[in-house]
Amino acid sequence: MGEGLDDPLTFDLLAASIRADAADLGLFLDILATKLEGALPDMVDVRREGGLFRRSRPVQSLTVGIGDHRYELHRHGHRLHASVALRARGITLRTDEKPLDEWIDVLSRDLADHARASSDARAALSRLLE
Repeated sequence: MGEGLDDPLTFDLLAASIRADAADLGLFLDILATKLEGALPDMVDVRREGGLFRRSRPVQSLTVGIGDHRYELHRHGHRLHASVALRARGITLRTDEKPLDEWIDVLSRDLADHARASSDARAALSRLLE
């Protein structure tokens, strides 16, 4: 799959892979967080519900940092709120709320671009697509 990440279809593959998990919004955030955290641990921050003795710890929020962008998903009851923040020198300049489909598209496009620029990211995204 390493060579395939240079293919223009990579964005479509990433978006389709992420969308496949979005079929069940109740589990989507947990599945996506697990996949991204495993593939890109240095770029992903996951916050889970507390409780030392809880059997399950659902994800409350997910943040993916790529360059100057922060892609955030937050669980609010049974809904997900998606946003993309533009940052410079540690300061958030702008935050735009996005519909989930659009958020998936912009995140996938940025991940594919990042993979083209870095062999480590390319290997990580290959793991994500498995």
